[in-house]
Amino acid sequence: MVSALESYWRRWRGSTAVDSRIRKTLVDTLYARPSSLIIGACNGVATSSVGAYVTQDRTLTLLTAVLLLVAVFRIALGLALPKMKFVAPRRMEVVYEIGAFAFSGLTGIIAAYAILMNFGTAIQLMLLANAAVYGVGIAARNAGRPVIAIGQLCLSLLPVVAACVYVGSLPLLMTALGLLLCIPAMVSIIKDVFDVLKRSITAAETSRRLADNMEKLARTDIVTGLLNRAGLNHHLTAALMDIANDRKLALVWVDLDRFKFVNDTLGHQVGDKVLANVARRLREEAPGPATIARFGGDEFIVVFEADRRDEVEKMAVKLLDALTRPYRFRGERIEIGASMGIAMLPDDASDLEPLLQAADLALYHAKVNGRNQMSFYHPSMNRDLVRRREIEAELRQAVQRDELSIFFQPIVDLETGRIRCFEALVRWFHPEKGEMRPDEFIPVAEETGAIVTLGNWILAQAAQIAAHWPEHVTLAVNLSPLQIRTPGAALGILAALKEAGLDPHRLELEITESVLVDHDQTTEAFIAELSQAGVRFALDDFGTGYSSLAYLHKYPFGKIKVDRSFVSGSHVGKKSEAIIRAVSEMGSTLEMEIVAEGIETIEQVRTVREAGCTLGQGYYFSRAVPDYLATMLLAREQQTTDQDQRVAS
Repeated sequence: MVSALESYWRRWRGSTAVDSRIRKTLVDTLYARPSSLIIGACNGVATSSVGAYVTQDRTLTLLTAVLLLVAVFRIALGLALPKMKFVAPRRMEVVYEIGAFAFSGLTGIIAAYAILMNFGTAIQLMLLANAAVYGVGIAARNAGRPVIAIGQLCLSLLPVVAACVYVGSLPLLMTALGLLLCIPAMVSIIKDVFDVLKRSITAAETSRRLADNMEKLARTDIVTGLLNRAGLNHHLTAALMDIANDRKLALVWVDLDRFKFVNDTLGHQVGDKVLANVARRLREEAPGPATIARFGGDEFIVVFEADRRDEVEKMAVKLLDALTRPYRFRGERIEIGASMGIAMLPDDASDLEPLLQAADLALYHAKVNGRNQMSFYHPSMNRDLVRRREIEAELRQAVQRDELSIFFQPIVDLETGRIRCFEALVRWFHPEKGEMRPDEFIPVAEETGAIVTLGNWILAQAAQIAAHWPEHVTLAVNLSPLQIRTPGAALGILAALKEAGLDPHRLELEITESVLVDHDQTTEAFIAELSQAGVRFALDDFGTGYSSLAYLHKYPFGKIKVDRSFVSGSHVGKKSEAIIRAVSEMGSTLEMEIVAEGIETIEQVRTVREAGCTLGQGYYFSRAVPDYLATMLLAREQQTTDQDQRVAS
């Protein structure tokens, strides 16, 4: 019998066991309707008070007084505890349990005492009914915590049952039997109500957790585990509401500089790992309470509070240093740079959307100024952006309106003084704004993609003009990285040469080291296809980039152009001369010609010639001139040659 009861009790405990979150919800039901608690307490105290008043019994009066104190204690705690958020659910349950058991026990004892003292049928019936109704009613109310509900039921009924059995009259014995049978019936009801509550709360809790998980997934980037754009907007809205009046909110917009190259050459799996490592480094270096998000692609945003601009600058430098450290995957050393745009609230904007726009504009300027650097927002950037947009719109129409012209700057043999090549340079003569500087519109063309159309036009026009020059004079044309990566670029160049009637051997394409740093299979195929057709290649601005000798070994360069910063300017000296000499000796060994750019004086001509340069280009020889003047220079040179030959003969 005992083992059967123990087994039943274990099953009961198991069926009523819940996790902490559901338990808290069930405990809250105990305090959810204080009005029913107050009504029950007042009714119990009033009934006992009537019995004490009618009987004038001291013991009953004392019990009523204690019941009143317990009732006041329960009502006070029932109203106060739910407002105390720091009180743990378990402690709230214990407090309720003590008050509930005390009140129920006193109610049962008072009814039992009335039966034992035989106070009269009316008093006995009133107090017994109060105990029975309270026990059954409170059991249903507190079914969310079965132990409390059953405890209150038993404490209010069992003393009455014991008193009825003790007196032993047949009516009281039947009353005791009825009350005893009421207990298991109510236990069954309590369990059913509890099961329904438990299932409902569990289902609601499961739905809530599912909703939370879905919301979290909707606001989380899968690759990095950071917030995505939706999550960033949510967190920034909260951050704007919580920021102190005397503090600033800094928004750092990060763009990885060479991530597309990693994706294209090593694959998206490695690219995802790089992004995950970028996220990890941002977490490690950013301030603890910072909001970090992947805004999309290879762009990240870091938002944190700060007191001063210099504090934000130090943090941005720290983040930039962390992101530019090399990454290693499968034995590969991967180096990527990062550009950063920074805007601050309330200095640069008063709301979230303008703040994002300001940081985006600052990032744009950081990338335009050379990448791998940071830029703070300044109001002048808005004017620059408007200006660039104007240039972009007008540049697309300039080709159709014949506002563009091709100028040619000669590249001269330093030994003979004869013109060996002309470099084609574009000039834009705006009908209203006059001549537009190349350093103003070429970067805009690069950024907008208009450089592809512009570059193809320059090459086609220059090739048609160069076809009428003497055979020994070649044409040099600068190529943009975007042109090289355009599908069918090599075929387009060969088609332009064929249409112009210019031998591919007379075309020399100048490319910068940045093209090779970001190279891919498309770049290699482009160079290989044109080299096979006879087109020559020159490495432009040598010495300003990585200056990797691996490029000279890998690609078919026939000419190296030493950047003008080593030839003319305030920093020219013995070191720059030594660099030119070293490059010239290397070029001689590799059978390459060396061009010195930016020559402005006869002294510079002597210096670069003595250093080993074979060709020169600069204002000393000639500025860039229109095609008819280039033809005149060649004609005059031919006349001089003819005269020299007649004199010699």
